[in-house]
Amino acid sequence: MAPNPALVKHSEEFRKELFELAPGVFTAVGYGASNAHMLVGEEGNVVIDTTDSTKAAENILALFKEKSKAPIETIIYTHSHRDHISGATVMSGGRDIEIMAHAKFSSDIVNIDESRPAPNAAIMARTKRQFGIGLSFPDERVNMGLGPGDRPTEGIGAGHIPPNKRISEDRVTISRCGLDLDLVHAPGETPDHMMVWLKDQEILFCADNFYPIFPNLYAIRGTPYRDFDAWADSLDVMIDLEPAILVSGHGRPIFGKEEIRATLEDYRDAIRYIIAEAAAGMNAGKGLEELAGEIKLPDHLASKSFLQEFYGKVSWSVKAYVVGTLGWFDGNPTNLNRLPPKEEAAKSVKLAGGADKVLTSAQEALAEDDSQWAMELADRLIVLGDFVPAATGVKLAAMRKMADLEINATARNYYLLYAKELEAGT
Repeated sequence: MAPNPALVKHSEEFRKELFELAPGVFTAVGYGASNAHMLVGEEGNVVIDTTDSTKAAENILALFKEKSKAPIETIIYTHSHRDHISGATVMSGGRDIEIMAHAKFSSDIVNIDESRPAPNAAIMARTKRQFGIGLSFPDERVNMGLGPGDRPTEGIGAGHIPPNKRISEDRVTISRCGLDLDLVHAPGETPDHMMVWLKDQEILFCADNFYPIFPNLYAIRGTPYRDFDAWADSLDVMIDLEPAILVSGHGRPIFGKEEIRATLEDYRDAIRYIIAEAAAGMNAGKGLEELAGEIKLPDHLASKSFLQEFYGKVSWSVKAYVVGTLGWFDGNPTNLNRLPPKEEAAKSVKLAGGADKVLTSAQEALAEDDSQWAMELADRLIVLGDFVPAATGVKLAAMRKMADLEINATARNYYLLYAKELEAGT
């Protein structure tokens, strides 16, 4: 088998290009996991976001220096995700410069306080799987869903510098290097999102409040609840600004007021549709898995190129909204005290007539391309320690089949890297 052709085609979104959006306003797309932007000032420059690694930052800085030899005097972090803040040591040139972020800036991956109990190892392991760190390009890791699959990895997370100026206002105009910039607090993918608005040029750097992919309302690496309503409200703020150029943290810029408005309205409506449908389902007494299986975007939204599930996923988003609003309990008293996995597996295997029959059913499901069921059956045998090599073989083959069917890059990466880990016994 081979990767889903739609996912392969999606890589075109991240082909390397340096855009000049207006005189002295540059955006580098495809050189790292996220985009970086430079504003050329009178005696110095401003950089917005610094990408995910020191190597990517070096490559981008070389491009920027071709456009301006002036030093970078200010760095603005749009938010705290590692792929936007990890090239600051390179961009600053080792100098002590101003690094701005919103007052709520806080990362769960860099500068972790190891003295406090937290699932740091779990988050890092799942982060590696989500982004396919350790998979070969392009056969295994096609792309990241929101970035190129062949990005440089030297110095990932190594170049972060903590911000030394924090912005607490919801909206403030600042002047740096002779440039007037509006900083707008707009929570979305993170609570600390801060957009940069160039009013005179009508250019909006919206960070990850929009990228031309279905929004990552829940990340399988493991994240706190992302406020769906706040994200949709921030899209209203973006619409009201009426930008002529929309510059995302990932993917290519969008040009034209009408196209941008229509795109942002659909993006907002997709989030609000999930909120409305999930809320209606919960009010009707439906549970988590039932809603995740039922709720789909309506055709007029599902058909849009910028709402394809290459990164975020509707079913994951539904689950995140349900758990984020009502918690893990779905209202069914059976689920107040579910059996532990090993006990449930033992009873299910007994009901099926024994471990040998479960293994046969798993192998049959795999042969019939019912890969999800094959994995679920294999898991019951693995947790019980029955026919483990054969059950593991079923699970490995099923994950790899699922991976090649996936349009979602993070799901594909997770299946494939988990399979490699399972094979290696790690």
